[in-house]
Amino acid sequence: MRPLTAARDAADRVAIAAARDDRGAHAGVHVGGVAPFSTSDFPGRLAAVLFLQGCPWRCGYCHNPHLVPARRDPAVNSREHAWPEVLAFLRSRRGLLDAVVFSGGEPTAQPGLAGAIREVRALGFGIGLHTGGAYPRRLASVLPLVDWVGFDAKAPMARYGDVTGVEGSGAAARESLDLLRASGVEFEVRTTVHPALTPPGALLELADELASRDVRAWVLQPFRPAGCADPAVVAAAPRGAPIHRALVATLAAFVPGVTVR
Repeated sequence: MRPLTAARDAADRVAIAAARDDRGAHAGVHVGGVAPFSTSDFPGRLAAVLFLQGCPWRCGYCHNPHLVPARRDPAVNSREHAWPEVLAFLRSRRGLLDAVVFSGGEPTAQPGLAGAIREVRALGFGIGLHTGGAYPRRLASVLPLVDWVGFDAKAPMARYGDVTGVEGSGAAARESLDLLRASGVEFEVRTTVHPALTPPGALLELADELASRDVRAWVLQPFRPAGCADPAVVAAAPRGAPIHRALVATLAAFVPGVTVR
């Protein structure tokens, strides 16, 4: 091993050890997938994306259903990525990537999230987080550690259960969005558009709610059937869900920064 490389690796180990929480070494996080680079998951940054296992919600249009269980079943899916292997990969990407995004699943479902973020920050990366806000208290604990958040607003609060399959999920999402707004962390709100789950009327209700919270950046994402495990949801939009300009113009009256991605 070259002297400079050895010195840098030793410095990494010291920084990572210092980044662990006060309880000592954490168990890491359960990573179900890794995207080596992305230009769309953290606006303006070239990032790797870590897809964490586990989600308490059962959104019909989910295109990553294999990430819903808290742990992967190796008999059904490929194995999880061991956390030390993920850190080793990220060390090899320094100088090539700007940031790392913790996505899912629902990353805040994992108790080790804050410690994992600290370890990645210690390697010099910016941190992005994708969340639906299912766990407000854990979100609050990691917001000081992140640089940007993509917040998934599923539906108007009163209709959350129609999308997530979990009654009362809208209350957690509302609390999380309010925490995010108060944190000062840069964020955008994102909504998947599906003709049955988020029809135009629901989007108008959501637009009004977002405007009342002074949300400025709202991204509409058309439903794509690839990966969706619900036949009824796919049957309602077998070719995806086009988002018409007239609808976007109407929503822009509430949230001027609405865009389609």
